[in-house]
Amino acid sequence: MPVAELSPNAALVVLDVQEGILGLPLRPHPAAQVVDNSARLAHAFRAAGMPVVLVNVAHGPDGGAALQPRADVPHNPPALHPEYSRLSPELAAHPDDLLITKRQWGAFTGTELDIQMRRRGIEELVLTGVATNLAVESTARSAYEHGYHVVVAEDATSTFSAEHQEFATTRILPLIARVDTTDAVLAALGAVRA
Repeated sequence: MPVAELSPNAALVVLDVQEGILGLPLRPHPAAQVVDNSARLAHAFRAAGMPVVLVNVAHGPDGGAALQPRADVPHNPPALHPEYSRLSPELAAHPDDLLITKRQWGAFTGTELDIQMRRRGIEELVLTGVATNLAVESTARSAYEHGYHVVVAEDATSTFSAEHQEFATTRILPLIARVDTTDAVLAALGAVRA
Protein backbone atom coordinates (compact mmCIF):
# COMPACT_ATOMS: atom_id res chain seq x y z
CA MET A 1 0.00 0.00 0.00
CA PRO A 2 1.44 3.39 -0.91
CA VAL A 3 2.51 5.71 1.87
CA ALA A 4 0.00 8.54 1.55
CA GLU A 5 0.35 9.58 5.17
CA LEU A 6 2.84 9.24 7.97
CA SER A 7 2.24 9.53 11.69
CA PRO A 8 3.56 12.68 13.38
CA ASN A 9 4.91 10.19 15.93
CA ALA A 10 7.18 8.38 13.46
CA ALA A 11 10.89 7.68 13.68
CA LEU A 12 13.43 6.73 11.03
CA VAL A 13 15.46 3.57 11.70
CA VAL A 14 18.53 3.12 9.48
CA LEU A 15 19.87 -0.44 9.64
CA ASP A 16 23.46 -1.57 9.08
CA VAL A 17 24.47 1.23 6.70
CA GLN A 18 28.06 0.65 7.79
CA GLU A 19 31.48 0.27 6.22
CA GLY A 20 31.82 -3.50 6.61
CA ILE A 21 28.53 -4.21 4.84
CA LEU A 22 28.43 -1.47 2.21
CA GLY A 23 31.54 -2.95 0.57
CA LEU A 24 29.72 -6.20 -0.19
CA PRO A 25 28.06 -6.72 -3.60
CA LEU A 26 24.52 -5.41 -3.07
CA ARG A 27 21.58 -5.93 -5.39
CA PRO A 28 19.38 -4.63 -6.86
CA HIS A 29 20.20 -1.19 -5.48
CA PRO A 30 23.87 -0.22 -5.21
CA ALA A 31 25.28 0.80 -1.83
CA ALA A 32 25.59 4.44 -2.93
CA GLN A 33 21.82 4.62 -3.56
CA VAL A 34 20.98 3.04 -0.20
CA VAL A 35 23.29 5.50 1.57
CA ASP A 36 22.01 8.52 -0.38
CA ASN A 37 18.33 7.72 0.16
CA SER A 38 18.88 6.89 3.84
CA ALA A 39 20.78 10.18 4.28
CA ARG A 40 18.00 12.14 2.53
CA LEU A 41 15.44 10.63 4.88
CA ALA A 42 17.63 11.24 7.94
CA HIS A 43 18.06 14.89 6.99
CA ALA A 44 14.31 15.32 6.49
CA PHE A 45 13.40 13.59 9.76
CA ARG A 46 15.90 15.74 11.68
CA ALA A 47 14.55 18.90 10.01
CA ALA A 48 11.05 17.87 11.11
CA GLY A 49 12.23 17.34 14.69
CA MET A 50 11.48 13.61 14.44
CA PRO A 51 13.80 10.91 15.80
CA VAL A 52 16.52 9.26 13.75
CA VAL A 53 17.87 5.92 14.93
CA LEU A 54 21.16 4.71 13.46
CA VAL A 55 21.69 0.99 14.00
CA ASN A 56 24.89 -0.91 13.37
CA VAL A 57 25.80 -4.53 13.92
CA ALA A 58 28.99 -5.50 15.72
CA HIS A 59 30.32 -8.97 16.41
CA GLY A 60 33.24 -8.02 18.66
CA PRO A 61 36.90 -7.83 17.66
CA ASP A 62 37.19 -11.60 17.27
CA GLY A 63 33.73 -12.14 15.73
CA GLY A 64 32.68 -14.11 18.79
CA ALA A 65 29.34 -12.30 19.15
CA ALA A 66 28.20 -13.34 15.65
CA LEU A 67 25.25 -15.69 15.32
CA GLN A 68 26.48 -19.20 14.54
CA PRO A 69 23.49 -21.58 14.83
CA ARG A 70 23.30 -24.67 12.66
CA ALA A 71 21.46 -23.95 9.43
CA ASP A 72 21.09 -25.48 5.98
CA VAL A 73 22.82 -22.42 4.56
CA PRO A 74 25.55 -21.49 7.04
CA HIS A 75 25.92 -17.81 7.74
CA ASN A 76 29.58 -16.95 7.66
CA PRO A 77 30.14 -13.37 8.75
CA PRO A 78 32.65 -11.51 6.61
CA ALA A 79 36.18 -11.13 7.87
CA LEU A 80 36.15 -8.30 10.38
CA HIS A 81 38.28 -5.23 9.94
CA PRO A 82 38.63 -2.33 12.38
CA GLU A 83 36.07 -0.19 10.52
CA TYR A 84 33.49 -2.98 10.00
CA SER A 85 30.86 -1.46 12.31
CA ARG A 86 31.54 2.20 11.51
CA LEU A 87 28.42 3.95 10.21
CA SER A 88 28.66 5.50 6.77
CA PRO A 89 29.87 9.09 7.17
CA GLU A 90 27.30 10.20 4.59
CA LEU A 91 24.59 9.62 7.20
CA ALA A 92 26.06 12.63 9.01
CA ALA A 93 25.17 11.36 12.48
CA HIS A 94 23.76 14.15 14.62
CA PRO A 95 24.18 14.43 18.42
CA ASP A 96 20.41 13.98 18.84
CA ASP A 97 20.36 10.70 16.87
CA LEU A 98 19.85 7.53 18.85
CA LEU A 99 22.70 5.08 18.22
CA ILE A 100 21.96 1.38 18.71
CA THR A 101 24.44 -1.49 18.36
CA LYS A 102 22.93 -4.92 17.78
CA ARG A 103 24.45 -8.41 17.72
CA GLN A 104 21.92 -10.15 15.46
CA TRP A 105 19.83 -9.41 12.39
CA GLY A 106 16.93 -7.56 14.00
CA ALA A 107 17.28 -4.28 15.90
CA PHE A 108 14.87 -5.15 18.74
CA THR A 109 16.31 -8.29 20.34
CA GLY A 110 18.87 -7.49 23.02
CA THR A 111 18.78 -3.71 22.48
CA GLU A 112 16.98 -0.73 23.99
CA LEU A 113 15.22 0.21 20.74
CA ASP A 114 11.70 -0.58 21.94
CA ILE A 115 11.96 1.24 25.26
CA GLN A 116 13.56 4.29 23.63
CA MET A 117 10.78 4.46 21.03
CA ARG A 118 8.07 4.11 23.67
CA ARG A 119 9.63 6.84 25.84
CA ARG A 120 9.43 9.15 22.85
CA GLY A 121 5.81 8.21 22.05
CA ILE A 122 6.76 6.69 18.70
CA GLU A 123 4.07 4.63 17.00
CA GLU A 124 5.44 4.26 13.47
CA LEU A 125 8.89 3.24 12.20
CA VAL A 126 10.29 3.99 8.76
CA LEU A 127 12.99 1.46 7.90
CA THR A 128 15.95 1.66 5.52
CA GLY A 129 19.18 -0.27 5.21
CA VAL A 130 20.90 -3.53 4.45
CA ALA A 131 20.06 -6.34 4.03
CA THR A 132 16.41 -6.16 3.08
CA ASN A 133 15.61 -9.82 3.75
CA LEU A 134 17.73 -9.97 6.92
CA ALA A 135 18.08 -6.82 9.07
CA VAL A 136 15.18 -4.89 7.55
CA GLU A 137 12.75 -7.81 7.46
CA SER A 138 13.73 -9.03 10.96
CA THR A 139 13.29 -5.54 12.39
CA ALA A 140 9.98 -5.06 10.56
CA ARG A 141 8.65 -8.34 11.93
CA SER A 142 9.61 -7.42 15.50
CA ALA A 143 8.23 -3.90 15.12
CA TYR A 144 4.93 -5.34 13.90
CA GLU A 145 4.84 -7.79 16.81
CA HIS A 146 5.53 -4.90 19.22
CA GLY A 147 2.52 -3.01 17.80
CA TYR A 148 4.31 -0.40 15.68
CA HIS A 149 3.13 0.69 12.25
CA VAL A 150 5.96 0.01 9.79
CA VAL A 151 7.01 1.66 6.53
CA VAL A 152 9.87 0.39 4.36
CA ALA A 153 11.53 2.75 1.88
CA GLU A 154 12.28 0.07 -0.72
CA ASP A 155 14.81 2.06 -2.75
CA ALA A 156 16.73 2.80 0.46
CA THR A 157 17.24 -0.94 1.04
CA SER A 158 19.19 -3.65 -0.74
CA THR A 159 20.44 -7.18 -0.24
CA PHE A 160 22.64 -9.74 -1.94
CA SER A 161 20.37 -10.77 -4.83
CA ALA A 162 17.56 -9.18 -6.80
CA GLU A 163 15.42 -12.28 -6.15
CA HIS A 164 15.72 -11.91 -2.38
CA GLN A 165 14.86 -8.20 -2.62
CA GLU A 166 11.80 -8.86 -4.75
CA PHE A 167 10.53 -11.66 -2.53
CA ALA A 168 10.99 -9.63 0.66
CA THR A 169 9.43 -6.44 -0.72
CA THR A 170 6.53 -8.02 -2.62
CA ARG A 171 5.69 -11.13 -0.57
CA ILE A 172 6.76 -10.73 3.06
CA LEU A 173 7.02 -7.05 3.98
CA PRO A 174 3.59 -6.05 2.57
CA LEU A 175 2.02 -8.39 5.14
CA ILE A 176 3.45 -6.33 8.02
CA ALA A 177 4.35 -2.95 6.53
CA ARG A 178 3.70 -0.39 3.85
CA VAL A 179 6.39 -0.52 1.17
CA ASP A 180 7.06 2.52 -1.01
CA THR A 181 9.83 4.75 -2.34
CA THR A 182 12.01 7.27 -0.57
CA ASP A 183 10.29 10.09 -2.47
CA ALA A 184 6.86 8.88 -1.34
CA VAL A 185 8.01 8.78 2.29
CA LEU A 186 9.49 12.28 1.94
CA ALA A 187 6.19 13.55 0.49
CA ALA A 188 4.25 11.99 3.37
CA LEU A 189 6.71 13.52 5.83
CA GLY A 190 6.21 16.90 4.16
CA ALA A 191 2.45 16.55 4.69
CA VAL A 192 3.04 15.88 8.41
CA ARG A 193 5.12 19.06 8.66
CA ALA A 194 2.57 21.21 6.80
